[in-house]
Amino acid sequence: MLHPDQTQVTLRAGELELELSPSIGGAIRNFRWLGGDSPVALMRESHSDAESVLAMASFPLVPFVNRIRGGRFTFRGREVVLEPNLPGDISPLHGQGWLGPWTVESCGNQDAELRFVHRPGEWPWAYSALQIFALDEDGLSIRLQCRNDSDEPMPCGLGQHPYFPCTAATRLDTDVRTAFEIDEHVLPTGEVPARGRYDLSNRAVCGQGLDHGFGGWGGQALLTDPAWPAPLRLSSPNASFFQLYSPESGGIFVAEPVTHANAALNEPEESWAKLGLRVLEPGEDMRVDMRLELVR
Repeated sequence: MLHPDQTQVTLRAGELELELSPSIGGAIRNFRWLGGDSPVALMRESHSDAESVLAMASFPLVPFVNRIRGGRFTFRGREVVLEPNLPGDISPLHGQGWLGPWTVESCGNQDAELRFVHRPGEWPWAYSALQIFALDEDGLSIRLQCRNDSDEPMPCGLGQHPYFPCTAATRLDTDVRTAFEIDEHVLPTGEVPARGRYDLSNRAVCGQGLDHGFGGWGGQALLTDPAWPAPLRLSSPNASFFQLYSPESGGIFVAEPVTHANAALNEPEESWAKLGLRVLEPGEDMRVDMRLELVR
């Protein structure tokens, strides 16, 4: 029997296992390969008793990604003000979906659908979001959709926030054209060519001291680590921006396919299309897809 408020869902296909925690931000708790003597974490391992979304392996970003400068923006004459939603960060970030419970709409052995419903509040528009997970023997596909349920236009952007384990041997290979330099609050100060420390082609990805957005993303990234059974290809055909978080302390990195640039909501609306932001009319929806596939 399906319970809409169930706290964990487990999917299996071949040698792959996916654990979801719907009640904790609609998050992925673990994504593992089970084909060896012991399980191999293909995303950051989350302990079984972890209750914080920041301890999960991945979570959805809806209806905007990354930060809003000063917690306020103006849209068609309306000023929207949001309080910070992460201790230690002065900017609200990632929308509401990652901080609320999702309900289980359907669940099979290899697929699941989770739903999140937002009622107007600080974010003054009603919307609903759906995550569709499909696991197969080669990898994981996720579709994140958002529909404007209000009676007026709503700005919208989407993304996923997967964490990966890393060591000095972990590498990232992807194509980006530009990088957004940042200030001490991780807010963009300018856009520069993705060269030097911002070049993401075939480079070490652990402990890099990066927390930057990138534009002109090619839609695919190859992740390699000798501890994994095969390289991982991350792809997202409808995300043209990429966010990389690689703390100097190492141990993990985050490679995010996102549909718009950091702090895009603070820019004039005429710049939004270039920065990847959408305006959804009442009843209109948008989606972002992400696939993680073992390259064997």
